[in-house]
Amino acid sequence: MDTRRPFWVDALILILAGGLFAAMIGLGNWQMHRLAWKLDLIEQVQTLAFGDPVPAPTAPDTPEYLRVQARGTFDHSAAIRIKAVTEAGAGFWVMTPLQTADQTIWINRGFVPSGLDSDDWTQPGGQVQVTGLVRADQPGGTLLESNKPGENRWVSADLTVMSNAAHIGNAQLGYFIDDEADGGADVWPRGGLTRIEFRNSHLAYAITWYAMALMFFAAIVGVTWSRIKGRRINA
Repeated sequence: MDTRRPFWVDALILILAGGLFAAMIGLGNWQMHRLAWKLDLIEQVQTLAFGDPVPAPTAPDTPEYLRVQARGTFDHSAAIRIKAVTEAGAGFWVMTPLQTADQTIWINRGFVPSGLDSDDWTQPGGQVQVTGLVRADQPGGTLLESNKPGENRWVSADLTVMSNAAHIGNAQLGYFIDDEADGGADVWPRGGLTRIEFRNSHLAYAITWYAMALMFFAAIVGVTWSRIKGRRINA
């Protein structure tokens, strides 16, 4: 009685193994793409974030992390709080429109902890000067939550929706500014919390996936060769 495994079973196993091998290689390639993106981001931050501030541009395609300066008047009545978790704990970013001579720019004035309301943080009046970093528009919420303007619940800086909710018609929709000012302990909002240091482990992850793929390939070759030799002996 022939107890050998049918050829089609071996063929199916090889196909599945090939798919798994290709997936490992694909994950390694994806990590290499992420590595290139992360290195570009780090270079961009190092180039733009630490120079002298330039006047806030009116162009929507301003590069992210450019250090800029804007002068105008805050509209505190239109401030929006966006859910945030920072090194200072859980709370909110205070997003406030700044009316300049040319446009209205949303300013992330900084972080306030949960439990505080607008009476508990500073609201400077008159002409103010804001210095900070350009940040990109964040439409659509996050992977886990969506903005709910009707309920005044925000999880990302979706500038178009925010401007519509605040009835701002001349808002700069390409970027907002993270204020770098830090008033010190117990002064809210607390600025200067923009994340400009980024962990970069993508090369290690890529090497791990490639090494796993190589070992898996070697194992498949060994098993396949053993099966072929077994079939020859039993033939």
